[in-house]
Amino acid sequence: MLESLSGKVAWITGGGTGIGQAAAVALAQNGAAVILSGRRSAVLQQTAERIAAQGGAAFVETLDVSDAASVAAAAGRIMSRSGRIDILVNNAGTNVAERHWDRVTPEKWKEVIDVDLNGAFYCARAVLEIMRKQQDGLIINVSSWAGRFYTLLTGPAYSAAKHGLMAMNASINMEGCRDGIRACALCPGEVWTPIIDRRPDALAEDVKAKMLRSEDVAEAILFVARLPKTVCINEMIISPTWNRGYIAELAP
Repeated sequence: MLESLSGKVAWITGGGTGIGQAAAVALAQNGAAVILSGRRSAVLQQTAERIAAQGGAAFVETLDVSDAASVAAAAGRIMSRSGRIDILVNNAGTNVAERHWDRVTPEKWKEVIDVDLNGAFYCARAVLEIMRKQQDGLIINVSSWAGRFYTLLTGPAYSAAKHGLMAMNASINMEGCRDGIRACALCPGEVWTPIIDRRPDALAEDVKAKMLRSEDVAEAILFVARLPKTVCINEMIISPTWNRGYIAELAP
């Protein structure tokens, strides 16, 4: 049976837009107090105000997840305010336009790895000891279809980061299971979010319309969050029915 999130505290990175925003709204609507993190305080505040207008509880903790010291300090402030962290949604992510080996530079590689992989590690590390003490905790790592399957579309840096995130997720379950800690690697296919427009190839509106919506992925996050602590969804793959990867393979 799915459980209530009343009394739970959820920390969402990349919480100002896209999947993070939709997940924060869904978790708050189901009783969780949410902490919204990201680099842009204005969009985080807009999300917090939207949640508050619906009767939910939301707090803003502006943060660059690629800064390990800032992540640790933010976790400390959350604990001072809320006294616990039950759910971490590692959602902050980025990609670059330089997505092929003849264009990607060390600087662009580092830009992606620092956020998509290192940032997730810093946040997970910041909450794991808290969750051990609680003997309860859930980490949802928003990976990608590109974290489970190899694809040229997302580029080497993003694909490497998301594959690394899958390994990190598995290691959390291996070491955390005795302490009531579970991790879920959520692997969405194409989602129509602002990051889509950072692609080097412009997408037609009818193509975007067939993609997943942020709210679709948020529903998956909510489902995982409401499961009993005795249940671990190690990985979840969710894709658009009209999957461009499949369509390309079927093309004559």
